[in-house]
Amino acid sequence: MSTTARSNARTTTNATDSLSINPVFVRPGESTELPKFQIPDGMSLPETAYQIVHDEAMLDGNARLNLATFVTTWMDDEARQLYSETYDKNMIDKDEYPQTAAIEDRCWKILADLWNVPDVNSSIGTSTIGSSEAAMLGGLALKRHWQARRKAEGKSIEAPNLVLSTAVQVCWEKFLNYFEVEPRWVPVTEDHIVFDGHDLEKYVDENTIGVVAIMGVTYNGLYEPVKQISEKLDEIQASTGLDVKIHVDGASGAMIAPFCQPDLEWDFRVPRVVSINTSGHKYGLVYPGLGWIIWRDTESLPESMVFHCSYLGGDMPTLALNFSRPGAQVLLQYYNFLRLGREGYRQIQQSSLDVAQYLSGKIAEVGPFELVSRGDTIPVFAWRLKDGHTDRWTLFDLSDRLRMKGWLVPAYPMADNLASMTLQRIVVRAGLSHDLATALLRDIEAEVEFLDSLDAPMPRIAVAGSHFHH
Repeated sequence: MSTTARSNARTTTNATDSLSINPVFVRPGESTELPKFQIPDGMSLPETAYQIVHDEAMLDGNARLNLATFVTTWMDDEARQLYSETYDKNMIDKDEYPQTAAIEDRCWKILADLWNVPDVNSSIGTSTIGSSEAAMLGGLALKRHWQARRKAEGKSIEAPNLVLSTAVQVCWEKFLNYFEVEPRWVPVTEDHIVFDGHDLEKYVDENTIGVVAIMGVTYNGLYEPVKQISEKLDEIQASTGLDVKIHVDGASGAMIAPFCQPDLEWDFRVPRVVSINTSGHKYGLVYPGLGWIIWRDTESLPESMVFHCSYLGGDMPTLALNFSRPGAQVLLQYYNFLRLGREGYRQIQQSSLDVAQYLSGKIAEVGPFELVSRGDTIPVFAWRLKDGHTDRWTLFDLSDRLRMKGWLVPAYPMADNLASMTLQRIVVRAGLSHDLATALLRDIEAEVEFLDSLDAPMPRIAVAGSHFHH
């Protein structure tokens, strides 16, 4: 399109398609209006461009008051300085940045040791962009192993399936879709609020590539009992001969349990667990995006998934669904390991657990509410309205009222079989202090008092569907 054509096109666009610039920020000769959805014809001064983006970003919420996200929103000054010094490092370029590659190697070995792998030197792991990529690599490894075993037996490799709860995070739906694996959804119910191995024999067959267990369900923060699921699979193998392995989606709990529930057997102490993923950018306490996955041993990771590159005369196996990605977060993870150690992680995670249980205990005392979880697994808990409390408002209304005061406290329907149950959830992260929690409680109590005083139902609005639905 010519410059004239572009100019003519702009004269017919809606006013909302352009950005008006505050006269305070522009310099003589600069445009006072820029297009939103086209690259401008001319240049702006860096100060002007900065101010435009800065002012737009101000409209985002306050990260400290976002009680919906699991993702780290605060790191200390030294971490931020390290970030600013290393954000140009490309993790994939191991020849150019061999020390960053070596630190990545140290990090996953630290995690393997933390998760009680039998022999760190025979295990294998990698960093990823986030826990979603790590989960997909874990699922893909299960599929490749199943395919290799079936081929060796001269059997069909059509119709692989994966057994998992309907309460899994959406990344598992992506895996099933992208890698063409049939889901075997185990429904959550009032009697089985998490997947605990019940009726597992109904879902497992010779085409099952594996079972996924979650250490911290997104809905409510509860752990799925990995050891109990494994024992059920032992029973199934004894009766059918099917040897089905477990991948643990430890996105949050894998960085809580080792420090605060060290006696809980969920990790490589359970023999059926062949791989574990976690989010470095959740309770690994690193800015987004960073994930990790560890396999029990090199046999658990199919060689077909590994790409080999050499640096400093050695061999560095790499595996990822992407190519270029930031190396700074890997260095920040190593910084945290050195800075905090086991005791530092324990103190921070336990503090979050203490605040979560303080909040849940107080919320349980607010008349309309009934707890679904208490925040004593990962520092996440959820509640629902008591049956029959009111027909004038819902938890969506309470969420909207709290948002007006700056708090983001999400309300959402449960998974398919419990879609009629609406929950409200709080994620406690480092940075939500006891004082802030007390301020939140005051606001919740005030808004409940307001909503209970209504003499007519709140106007109903369309509620977006939950991204957890299957």
